[in-house]
Amino acid sequence: MAWENQTFNSDFILVGIFNDSPTHIFLFSLVLGIFTVAFMGNTTMVLLICLDNQLHTPMYFLLSQLSLMDLMLICTTVPKMVFNYLSGRKSISLAGCGAQIFLYVSLLGAECFLLASMAYDRYVAICHPLRYSILMNQKICGLMAAFSWILGSLDGIIETAVALSFSYCGAREIPHFFCDVPALLTLSCTNTLLFERMIFICCIIMLLFPVAVIIASYGHVIVAVIHMGYGEGPRKAFGTCSSHLMVVGMYYGAAMFIYMRPSSDRTPTQDKFVSVFYTILTPMLNPLIYSLRNKDVARAFMKVLGRGKSGEQIA
Repeated sequence: MAWENQTFNSDFILVGIFNDSPTHIFLFSLVLGIFTVAFMGNTTMVLLICLDNQLHTPMYFLLSQLSLMDLMLICTTVPKMVFNYLSGRKSISLAGCGAQIFLYVSLLGAECFLLASMAYDRYVAICHPLRYSILMNQKICGLMAAFSWILGSLDGIIETAVALSFSYCGAREIPHFFCDVPALLTLSCTNTLLFERMIFICCIIMLLFPVAVIIASYGHVIVAVIHMGYGEGPRKAFGTCSSHLMVVGMYYGAAMFIYMRPSSDRTPTQDKFVSVFYTILTPMLNPLIYSLRNKDVARAFMKVLGRGKSGEQIA
């Protein structure tokens, strides 16, 4: 479908989620604080894993990719929201909207597959420890991460290209704080039913397939841990897996709520606040969950902090 002339000449308007009331000013400050913690936490995780040789393992490599994705995700949506709120301008160009859709969809899709890869890594580590170095070597781990990025990007390219091919008219006000595809489609002058069905099919592939891999992996892990009996090994296994399952539950639960409901059941308010949960809160919680429950990460942080204080060069 061809773009209308006004599509090129007019910006979209992001309605946002905050106004000038004292309550909303407090909530905006809270979101800004959460963004700061998420930015610093994920940056720290990426740097620690890169700097500490003892963290150069498949599990921590995949964790560094998760932190990098979370870092990019919050930087895709929050800075523009903050700028619009502080400046009083709510506009976003067609190119800016397209960039947000591509990055947002790509990163969400990439995280789906990466979380499944992390579940497979825990399955191999616990159920096949003697073959771990073969089944999860550096090449396989790199391919898992690469395919996560590639598959997510393909989904982003397809959805962005199709979403921007529609004609948009009227007030051009997007009832959201960023360019989310379902919210954008409400402004279309043309029939988007076929595209909405395509998005639903993509969601089945991008969400349900990784979830099936995660359930299968942890099903085998639970059986293996039960057979281990009691002791330090089972406790450590459950500790590592529980951190990952907490992240999976928060991420997939919110994503399914947004993208796998019929459009007739959607309300802009629900979509905005659930989006806040998995685009801002989850990226903040991920590094906290993994670092607070992980002695290796805490040790690496203290090691790097100690070197920084003593002025030594970090290798």
